[in-house]
Amino acid sequence: MEKKFFQDPTIYVGEVNINVTNIERSLDFYRDFLGFKVLEQTETKAKLTADGKNTLLTIVQPEGVQPKAPRTSGLYHFAILLPNRSDLASLLQHIAEKSGGNMRLGASDHFVSEALYFDDPDGNGIEVAVDRDSSIWKWQGDKVDMGTVALDAQGLMAELKGPWQGMPEDTIMGHIHLHVADIEESRNFYVNGIGYDIVTEMPSALFASHNGYHHHIGMNVWNGVGAPQPPENSVGLNWFSLVFPNESVRESTVEKVRNLDAPVREADGDYFVDDPAGNTIRFVIG
Repeated sequence: MEKKFFQDPTIYVGEVNINVTNIERSLDFYRDFLGFKVLEQTETKAKLTADGKNTLLTIVQPEGVQPKAPRTSGLYHFAILLPNRSDLASLLQHIAEKSGGNMRLGASDHFVSEALYFDDPDGNGIEVAVDRDSSIWKWQGDKVDMGTVALDAQGLMAELKGPWQGMPEDTIMGHIHLHVADIEESRNFYVNGIGYDIVTEMPSALFASHNGYHHHIGMNVWNGVGAPQPPENSVGLNWFSLVFPNESVRESTVEKVRNLDAPVREADGDYFVDDPAGNTIRFVIG
């Protein structure tokens, strides 16, 4: 993975905060199976990390939690980005050995990256990926060539260097992919509000990034145009963070989203902003 897409001056996804129905079951999955470390834990909340310092994922069991609501806006998947191709090979072997074939697993080559797809026990979507070097990404003007073909599992497994030892220390949050209600409203918000560039698009989906990455945000209307927001205490996304290089960039972005009439509130020293589909973003400083 190339650090330039996840450090100053890039605006990138830092942390994802999701609801689950049973914190212990989710810890069995995220900590014991996937190999995240627990940074902090209470009876209803756990902060998960790869490097022992930075929270990548927070899982919350809210009071009166409801199962995942179908056909709503919210989380499609979050993408954990591993540092090396050999790490993805180790994870694939680990899943094959430990899941007993009971896990629904997708595997794709997107030209810019290779990825595995599966759900957590509550149906929250997860991608675990490794990027190809950006020098071999193909661009046509300001659009990057990103597609979906079958993953070369044999080629990947040839990179295997040893068993899965849990999330490598350099693991980060690569991107988030959202269900939205309206593609054009979302385009306006993420381009004119956040300052992202659209780098790939199709009639029902957009991929946006900053500083030449293949995408920091994906958005689609695959749950239906006008998809409603999920109930507040249901399984799924609470918020995700965008990391800004400094206070002045954060403040100017807050001003831009306010000009688009996006709801903005302040809490815990940060700004929380809702996109047009009701997906909540926490603006933090790196």
